[in-house]
Parts: sequence; C-alpha cells; structure tokens
Amino acid sequence: MYVLSSTSKYLIILLPSFLLLHIHVQAEDPILQQCSNIANYTSNSQFETNLNLLLPSLLSNGTRDGFFNTSIGTAPDIVYGLVSCRGDLSMEQCRTCLYNATVEVFQRCPNRKEALLLYGNCILRYSNNHFFSKVDTNPRALYNTGKVSETDAAHFNQQLSNLLNNLSATAASRPSKFDSGRTDYIPFTKIESLVQCTRDLSATNCYSCLQSLITFIPSCCDRNQGGLFYTTTCTVRFEIYPFLQFQPQSFSPPFEASPPQSKAIPSPRVETSPTQSNIGTGKGKPTNVVTIVVPTICLLLLLAISAYSTHWIVRRNKRKRNPEINCEDDMANEQSLHFNLSALKTATKDFSDANKLGEGGFGAVYKGKLLDATEIAVKRLSKHSGQGSQEFKNEVLLLHKLQHRNLVRLLGFCLSGKEKLLIYEYLPNTSLDKYIFDPMKKAYLNWEMRYKIIEGIARGILYLHEDSRVKIIHRDLKAGNVLLDGEMNAKIADFGLAKLFGVDQSQGNTRRIAGTLGYMAPEYALHGLFSVKSDVFSFGVLLLEIISGKKSNDIYESGPSWNLLNYAWKLWREGNALELVDPILTDNFSAHEVMRCIQMGLLCVQDNLQDRPTMSTVVMMLNSYSIILESPLAPAYNAVTRTDASGEMLSNNSASKALLCSVEGVSFPR
Repeated sequence: MYVLSSTSKYLIILLPSFLLLHIHVQAEDPILQQCSNIANYTSNSQFETNLNLLLPSLLSNGTRDGFFNTSIGTAPDIVYGLVSCRGDLSMEQCRTCLYNATVEVFQRCPNRKEALLLYGNCILRYSNNHFFSKVDTNPRALYNTGKVSETDAAHFNQQLSNLLNNLSATAASRPSKFDSGRTDYIPFTKIESLVQCTRDLSATNCYSCLQSLITFIPSCCDRNQGGLFYTTTCTVRFEIYPFLQFQPQSFSPPFEASPPQSKAIPSPRVETSPTQSNIGTGKGKPTNVVTIVVPTICLLLLLAISAYSTHWIVRRNKRKRNPEINCEDDMANEQSLHFNLSALKTATKDFSDANKLGEGGFGAVYKGKLLDATEIAVKRLSKHSGQGSQEFKNEVLLLHKLQHRNLVRLLGFCLSGKEKLLIYEYLPNTSLDKYIFDPMKKAYLNWEMRYKIIEGIARGILYLHEDSRVKIIHRDLKAGNVLLDGEMNAKIADFGLAKLFGVDQSQGNTRRIAGTLGYMAPEYALHGLFSVKSDVFSFGVLLLEIISGKKSNDIYESGPSWNLLNYAWKLWREGNALELVDPILTDNFSAHEVMRCIQMGLLCVQDNLQDRPTMSTVVMMLNSYSIILESPLAPAYNAVTRTDASGEMLSNNSASKALLCSVEGVSFPR
C-alpha cells in the first residue's frame, strides 16, 4: 500500500498539465471498454486523489518493459491498476498507446471506480477491487471475413492448432507471458500468430486463459483467415499475412513486415494531426508556445515521478531492514482471528487423546467442534518443539494471506501464555498417506482420483512458488502433509518449515536440516541448500508413491539398498515402467497417462537440481499431452553396485550413507 507524502502530492498538481498533451495525439477507439455502472467516486475525494497518483505511475513504469501493476491508498479508497503492452511493440509504440489510454479513461469512464480500456496495442485497467492474478476465460473475437477454401481447411486447422498450442505452452512458462511465431500453410503463405497474457497471471492461469481462446476459435470462426481473440487477461491473434511489428530493442527479434490492412480488425496505430502551414495564418505564436511549454511540463512531471519513486523505495528498504515492525503490525490486524484458549479446550474436550488426529514434528493436531457446530483442526505446538514466537507468527501470517483451493485454510490462532495454537479447517478424509499406504483404503483411490490428487498437489506447490509476491518453499512436502477434503481434493498442509523469500530470491542455505527422510533433495539433506527445486524433488517422490502405492523408503529385492527411486529408474531403463503401478489398480488406467506421470516423477527426482523442471512446467505437462517430455537422467541417491575381488556385490550409494550419518532432527516416514 502507498501512503501519501508531501513528495507524491506534487503529482496531483502536475497531472492536469500532463493531460493537456492529448491535444497532439488522436486516439483510436478501444476494442473493449468496460466502465462500472455501480461504483462512482466524487470530485476531490480521496479515491480521485489516489487515482490521479496511480495513472502517471502506471504510464511511467509500464513503458519500461511493457507491464506494470500496483495499488495506491488504503481501503475503502484503495485503487488497483494494471497496464500491459503487446509483446512485439517498440517502447515508443507502447508509450503512445498507454499515454492515449490514460487520457481517454477520464473521458470514457468519468468518475467511475472501475474502468478497463483494451486497445490493439495495450490495455489499461483500474478498480477499487483487487483483480490481480485473476484469470478471465470469457472469450470475445474480432475476425477477418476472408475464408480458407474447404479443400485447404483441414491442413490449415491442423497447422494453426499446432502453432497456437506450442506458442501458448511457451508463453505461459515465460516471465514475459508472450510468444509469437509462424508456420507454413501453403506455398508462399504462412500463418503468423502471437499469444500473450498479462504478467500478473501464474503460468497455470495463463495457459488456461490461452487455451480457452484456442478452443473457442473453431466454434466461432471456422475457416476464417485470421482474427483477434481476447479476454481481459489474454490475447490470441493469427493472420495469413505478416502483422507482427518487430523492431530493434523491442520484446522480440527484428522482423520487417508490411502488412495489408484487414477490414474486420483495424490495425492499431497512432494518428497525428495534419501539419498546418503557418505562413499567413497567424498560428506561429501558439505553436512556439506549445513547443516551449510541453517539454517543460514533461520535465517537471518526470522529476516529480522520480522524487516519488525514490521516496517509496527508501520506505520499502526500511521495511525490509526491519521486518519485525511489519510482523507486529500484521499481528495487530490479526486480532479478529484470535481464538480464546478456553473455547478451544471445550471444542477439543481439553485436548483429549480421543480427539487426537495425529502428531507432527512441531506438535499434535486435534479435532474440535465449536459452539456453532463448526468442525476445526487445532494444531497444538509443543513447548519443546523449537518453534519460537517468530516462527509461529510467520506461519500464521503466511497461511492467513495464502488463499488457494489446494492449500489448507487457516481459520485463526491462539496465543495464551506458553500455549501456541493454530486453527485450521477440518478435512474429514485426513491425509493422503492414510490411503495410498493402507492395503484396504487404497482401493478407494482409482487412477482418475489419483491423477486428480497429483494435479491438486502440483497446483498448490506452484501457487507457493510463483503466484504470490513472495516465494514460499515448503521444505517438508510428503504424503502425510497432503490432506483430503470431502471430495478427495488435495490440500497441502503444515507450513511450519516454510521459508519466506523476497521476490527475486530463489534459494537459501540453512544449518537447520528439518524434513522427512526419503523426500529430501540431496543438496538440502547433505548441504542445507534449499530452493524451489527442493520441493520439485519432494513432489517427484510423492508422485511415484501415488503411482506405486509404496513408500519411498521401502526396500526392494532388486538389489542392495534399492529404494523406490532406484526401483522406478531400473524399470524405466528396462522398458518395464508399468510394473511400478499399484497392483490394486489392475488394468483400469490409461497406460499413456501413467507412463507420462512416471517420466515426470523421474524428471523431478534427478540428482542435478538444474535438470529438474519447475512446478509451472510440471503443471503444464500434466495439463497438456502435446508437450514432449525429456528423457530423465539417473535419480538422486541412485544405488550403483560393483563386485569386489571375492565376487560380493557392494553398494556405492555414498549419498544415502552420508545422509543417514549426517542428518539430525529429521522425521522418519512410518
């Protein structure tokens, strides 16, 4: 949130002068215009002040690399804003489009608390409601009226489908959320296309948004030679002529194009007013005044924005240097979530053993029922657990701020003397390990249900890694920390070990090794190095457990020290990977789907962390069969055997031995 300062108030004074510049640019009509008919603001209100601060900030920052989103103010006058430019544009084209949008939004949506203008080259959106990272899958279209011949239609559709699917998968995995390309159609004619999402979307949501447009095309515009398909969060365009505007130092490599104009889709452009001759017209003086005044106004505006940005950066750095101040403020705001200890004792029957659901590394979990009949799960932290007040506070704040269907939801907390308790939603089907490792209960999990659980776990970890402003590494992902709701949806639990990172950080080092043997990546278990790839390793182990119904540390007779990873790798290399499948599934599964999952699991548990995929890539591999998987390398802790002089088989699994000798204070899977 932003707090108004004396420096930032200069922007309010300079904004009217800044908006005068629109007399020199004739703006095109937006493709999509949305103005709220419900919420309005009044002149001279705090919301108007915040909006007047927001728009110059969006323009200034958005023209640096084509995207920017932020918020200014506090509720109820907070205003969220976002701008995004088409990924193939030069910065000058981006700047022109965003400039027009910031001017036009006042004229097209006067005094509205929510507005969206979508142009061919850019989008501007602001609202009093939070909309960042929320995907819009409601497709709209503008299309060319020209049709592909019926004889060429099948080939055209196949080439277009392959192109768009490849581009969408690549764009979703890129930070720019943009990709473009072309493919052959008929001799001397290519299909050219671009796909793009707003960069606040996660890889999963971006891919979902683009796929909603791609699947919409056949029903909307079959055989059309081109079109623009869009929602408020993503865009797909294709043509059979060159339309991409690659220029030096734009988002993509140079490409010269001279496109013919489509009648159905106006080519986005900026038109300047015709040059007037000043000879004998008496107009020379006003032109000279504008020539002097406009650059002066722009210079003052840039100075004010610079001062404002500097002030904000200084304040942000202060908060980073004193994180405890933020924590204390956040805890003050959490008072509404505070539960009374006596109420929790009543709900759990004084933490009786009959209500005990289980016990983890930091304490026991009890089932409880509040006076309004709401069922809860209460985690009572051990007094000797080693989790101090700061760790407890971090877990509360993290879980409270994280909202995702595949994460366990925090309902509240309790701090009373030495008692520290966390209150979660109660999930009736307990944890995943109670099913996949139980000879009787595993029969309830057919392959479709297992695949659904795998997808849910992947989406939950992806959310922790990429979808919040901070990067969160779980560090103890295992079957016991995956809970199942009434519909058997996976929800990830136990963030007591989660490590909070700044946005630009991706790994860390700790002397406090804590986790569960069999799930820990080798670089973490042996050296204390953890990163998002540590969670990817744990996910790979969990994936193989779900497929096989076996624990990761089960010993197989195939060789000395052969655990689940070694055994899966052996079967994969021999071409017998399907022998890993839980026998209780018999043949009631898709062999192709299972093989892809085994391959994904082996990719995730590779010894070198650089070879492991990211969770965004894993989610895309789970959602699309069109993505070709790489061949996995040997897994970590691989048991390599050799023969000594006497013919005895010896294990060279040094990593596993070192792990067992060096790790203290870790959990052992039961």
